[in-house]
Amino acid sequence: MKATKILSAVAISAVAFCGSALAAGGQKAHWGYSGHEGPDNWGTLSADYHACSAGKMQSPIDLNAGNMWDTVSVKTNYKAVELEILHNGHTVQFNVGDGSTMISHGKAYKLLQIHFHTPSEHVTNGKPAPMEAHFVHQASDGALAVIGVFYTEGETNTALQAVFDHLPTTKTDAMKKGVNIDPSELLPAISGFYRYMGSLTTPPCSEGVNWFVLKKPDTASKAQIDAMHKAIGNNARPAQPMNNRLMMEPWN
Repeated sequence: MKATKILSAVAISAVAFCGSALAAGGQKAHWGYSGHEGPDNWGTLSADYHACSAGKMQSPIDLNAGNMWDTVSVKTNYKAVELEILHNGHTVQFNVGDGSTMISHGKAYKLLQIHFHTPSEHVTNGKPAPMEAHFVHQASDGALAVIGVFYTEGETNTALQAVFDHLPTTKTDAMKKGVNIDPSELLPAISGFYRYMGSLTTPPCSEGVNWFVLKKPDTASKAQIDAMHKAIGNNARPAQPMNNRLMMEPWN
């Protein structure tokens, strides 16, 4: 079953891809969210992480920094897939099989995975939301595009419940769960979004990521947010300097 959704408005791009980077010599440089291995020191942990400290287009950002107004259209065409979920030690991640895509400015991106941060990484006037999901896409040329969704405390999110029913609380490999989930149902009603050029929000902090952060948050129950936080802890990189980048805001 396919579901199609049109996102029209201005876009600000802020989405992060949680992957594992290799340090020089093929060894993984361990990183985290506190202490010596925390975000302030990522750039010193490995030469491969240099962009984390030296980059000028880093994510996340404060969404109050809009300096341009425009419109953009993004079309998502997602289909239901079997839930494959893992805990990589930094976040809970839901892998997506072939067939789900997003198109922006005529360019197609394949949906790869959805992962979570508690609290949110993007902030508004310095204030985070309790939780944020990143829908990570990749084009055939390797370009990344991420849709960010905020979650505020409210009613139970029934679309997310399939994920929460199988939530790993410790590091695990990817496991298929025998239940289908439709990624399109995880996107809230679209009333606009922000767009900017940024980076991965985890090492190696590679730049050139197209970020789209939805203006309107979705809701999740306190129990759901607490369960995710228990599983992944505080895993939000602080907001990074704009450095004179353009960030588009919706007209309305």
